[in-house]
Amino acid sequence: MTQSKEVQLVWHEAAVSKEERWEQSGHKSAILWFTGLSGAGKSTLANALEKRLFEQGTRSYVLDGDNIRHGLNKGLGFSDEDRKENIRRIGEVAKLFVDAGTIVCTAFISPFREDRRQVRELVEAGEFVEIYVRCSLEECEARDPKGLYQKARAGEIPFFTGISSPYEEPEASELIIDSDKKTVEQSVDEIVDYLKKRAII
Repeated sequence: MTQSKEVQLVWHEAAVSKEERWEQSGHKSAILWFTGLSGAGKSTLANALEKRLFEQGTRSYVLDGDNIRHGLNKGLGFSDEDRKENIRRIGEVAKLFVDAGTIVCTAFISPFREDRRQVRELVEAGEFVEIYVRCSLEECEARDPKGLYQKARAGEIPFFTGISSPYEEPEASELIIDSDKKTVEQSVDEIVDYLKKRAII
């Protein structure tokens, strides 16, 4: 009789701690979770922030929704169940970045509060920063950088957030960035100020 996989699995402690990595780099690690509608500017903002952090010598990395679906989550669709699994996997990967002492910027619609809460619970208090990139549906549709809203309205894309699938706005996010009212530069400044106040950088 073979043993179950659970019995055979043993967690292996790392030789270098997260805190030691912080000390070496001079900053803490965290998940900066950018959430919002398609077209709100999550990826633009996450990448602009990472460039600023990189220029300051901060270890950081961007996990982008579209990019991840080209590899790690290639086989997932956009049903509610697949969206949940998409976010679960990203949460686990983001946690690895935190353990590695890196600030990871994740740009995902992540429409469901419960999924975002579960990612928050993967890391220690203060290591998950939810950034709601708020933008009206009308403005997102007007921008429509990938032509997705037009296709969704035509019924060509099922389960499209904001049109045929719900988006649950954050109820207590650490930061709200009104991307239809602020420039990218102003938004990055606001996030950097927050990270400094929280002593993450």
